[in-house]
Amino acid sequence: MAPPLLLVLLLLLPALSAGHQHPSSYGSSALSEWRPAKASYYAADPEDAIGGACGFGDLGKHGYGMATVGLSTALFDRGAACGGCYEVKCVENLKYCLPGTSIVVTATNFCAPNYGLPADAGGHCNPPNHHFLLPIQAFEKIALWKAGVMPIQYRRVKCLREGGVRFSVNGRHFFFTVLISNVGGAGDVTSVKIKGTELGWLSMGRNWGQVWHINCDMRGQPLSFELTASDGKTLTSFNVVPKDWEFGKTYTGKQFLL
Repeated sequence: MAPPLLLVLLLLLPALSAGHQHPSSYGSSALSEWRPAKASYYAADPEDAIGGACGFGDLGKHGYGMATVGLSTALFDRGAACGGCYEVKCVENLKYCLPGTSIVVTATNFCAPNYGLPADAGGHCNPPNHHFLLPIQAFEKIALWKAGVMPIQYRRVKCLREGGVRFSVNGRHFFFTVLISNVGGAGDVTSVKIKGTELGWLSMGRNWGQVWHINCDMRGQPLSFELTASDGKTLTSFNVVPKDWEFGKTYTGKQFLL
């Protein structure tokens, strides 16, 4: 039989171990392992919620708010990462990290490189760095603002969205574009097809971010879209855009199943 003191330690060990673990509530939706990176912040004001290199425009209107991130060149992938969701947590810096916290942010912007500075001495978003530029509202969910540039860990997670995928159509005559937003699941769309009643399925090209285009007159017919996300899942919204659609309008379709 184990000595009394040893027996007490053995009984306490699982509880002590659990007290130092902070399991993420997003574990079941993880799409990748934890990876190292660094993060910094910018002091955001309401105007910063409009625009960005992914084409989403008004981030509040499209459901993203300030839970967003600008990704460095190595992560942004020329806009292919737009719409993807990342769980981020502060690590190593015990002085400034908020223990047991993490935040999920959506890629909505690009953190431009500064080639006038070395990647390891001020060029935070230069290749090959993995860097997250967060609005201060998001940064302060995981660390004190005094941290400045801090080590983090990140992983891809599924995006949880309310409502269906949104299709914002624009263009002029034979030039048709669609901004695809509020995408659940993987979040980042890798290919788009469009279909009218007068034509079969046609592939669209990425114009920039999550704005897709095709040189074709799509007026006067209902439009269907087939989306493929980075995890290979496909979503088809038939006739989501009605026959009497107008440029500048947004239409809501189905949503990816989680």
